[in-house]
Amino acid sequence: MSSRIDGDKSGQVPSGVRRILRGPRPESVPGLVGTAVMIVGLLDVAAGVFPRFRHSRIHAVAEVLPVFGPFAAALAISAGVLLLLLAHGLKRRKRRAWRAAVVLLPAGAVAQFAYRHSIIGVVIAAVLFALLLRHQSEFKALPDPRSRWKALANFVLMSAGSIGLGLVIVNVHPGRVVGNPSLYEQITHVVYGLFGFEGPVEYTHSVSWTVGYSLGALGMLTALTTIYLAFRPEHPAARLTADDEGKLRELLAKHGGRDSLGHFALRRDKAVVFSPSGKAAVTYRVVSGVMLASGDPIGDVEAWPGAIERFMEEAKAHSWTPAVVGCSETGGEVWTRETGLDALELGDEAIVDVKDFSLAGRPMRNVRQMVKRIERNGYTTKVRRVSELTEKELEQVRGAAEAWRGTDTERGFSMALGRVGEEGDGDCFIATAHRVEEGDTSPFGDLKAVLHFVPWGKDGMSLELMRRDRAADPGMNELLIVASLEASPALGIEKVSLNFAMFRSALARGEKIGAGPVLRLWRNLLVFLSRWFQIESLYKFNAKFRPRWEPRFMVYRTHRDLPRIGFAVMQAEGFVTLALPRLFASRRPPKPERTCAHTHTHAKVPAQAEREVQAA
Repeated sequence: MSSRIDGDKSGQVPSGVRRILRGPRPESVPGLVGTAVMIVGLLDVAAGVFPRFRHSRIHAVAEVLPVFGPFAAALAISAGVLLLLLAHGLKRRKRRAWRAAVVLLPAGAVAQFAYRHSIIGVVIAAVLFALLLRHQSEFKALPDPRSRWKALANFVLMSAGSIGLGLVIVNVHPGRVVGNPSLYEQITHVVYGLFGFEGPVEYTHSVSWTVGYSLGALGMLTALTTIYLAFRPEHPAARLTADDEGKLRELLAKHGGRDSLGHFALRRDKAVVFSPSGKAAVTYRVVSGVMLASGDPIGDVEAWPGAIERFMEEAKAHSWTPAVVGCSETGGEVWTRETGLDALELGDEAIVDVKDFSLAGRPMRNVRQMVKRIERNGYTTKVRRVSELTEKELEQVRGAAEAWRGTDTERGFSMALGRVGEEGDGDCFIATAHRVEEGDTSPFGDLKAVLHFVPWGKDGMSLELMRRDRAADPGMNELLIVASLEASPALGIEKVSLNFAMFRSALARGEKIGAGPVLRLWRNLLVFLSRWFQIESLYKFNAKFRPRWEPRFMVYRTHRDLPRIGFAVMQAEGFVTLALPRLFASRRPPKPERTCAHTHTHAKVPAQAEREVQAA
């Protein structure tokens, strides 16, 4: 008979050792492998650029791909850049990145052993290779929708990176440079080197060969990746099909009154997923790897979970980062309950109840005086459904909206429709301001300002667009908003959604007596940022119409995703455009400043609202 004393751990493997033998959790493998490959790539780039680092022990530990012969520096740089590109795909669980890594790692291990006799390099490559094989089921993400613009973006980014890295390569051999070349000569040498030609900078000994091969490798890598992206099969980003649009319109006809942002789901640059029953849908757009939905799901609230589940499955299938911007409190509760995501309050939507609106009273004195002054100056207004406008009037409105836009890029996503008066949009509303002037040669006739509203159910409308002629009197936007509210009863409208005010509650509480130092500091920061982003001016403009405030939220997965989501939202809204710079933009006559500004969730307020308040 045998016995064991309590506490005797003999014969048992310690828990720490068991964890090591068991290996990392499957869900963490893509991140671990991607980080390891990224570190190796950075070290390879450093080894190619800095001669001393190339022969250090640190680089010997991280060698994975072959680096040998007289082209060591060029190969190290090329391998490092390729690994950095590969690391991003591995972290996003892309199947194609997994296939490339499975091919490259064994080749690198064989080369390390054959040419460098590096046991450490072989071990690192073998460990990464084993992790990839064991957890291949974690790498199932499908390719992103792609188009030819990816090739242009790759060319611009790779060229900029190659020139920056090339300047470093040119200057890491200060003791071997002949003379004292200027910055212009250094840049010229880099550009020539990217195309495989010798530049004006001269070196002693064999350094010129090392620099030349390194620059040539960067240029070849830029060319090859751009050519590959340009000629690979194109899978354009999803667009709203006619069939999808028809289904969404049916859902909006039944449930469109629940959310003022519902009609914006009909933007044609969005894709859609439906619930299994077809009674609910979520529209989205993919921007920089973020699957960005806006507003609440469309349709029956009871069917929302099914549509949300489909949305999350689509995000997982492509390894996109899921996010929702501008959802209501009810929508945020459903999203967080069904997905485990978190929510952050972004600001408040200004909603005016028509039956409660009046220009009477002291609080409305400024608006009342401004409107009366403009009317005395000869301005008249019209508020109609789009279907009531003639084709000539529609063309004038479209032309004016385009000409009065102050930016080259059309802005708006979550609270913008992106079109005026197209087929199927006859139930939208147009408010226009007019004044006949002698000698006026405007191609838009007497048209001076435009407001465009989209339906919000059967008894509401939501402001989508504001544009005005810069030559018109200040206060045109107040005039048209008041005219729209006064005309609403005749149009069967009981509620009007005006604008979205970012961080409205922080601004309102921070200016009250008794506000704490943290709240005052936060408000002061928002006021400072309002110099570039119209945060405070939007809040003040909205507040003039005495609205009720409805909070809007952003739904996200982790706090680490917030910077990425914020950048994606700015891209979607048109604040950030990844395009080639206009080299001679300063020579072009400036366009009139746009009269519609947008926050991260498309604030529908004129860009010069604050100046108009001061002018009044």
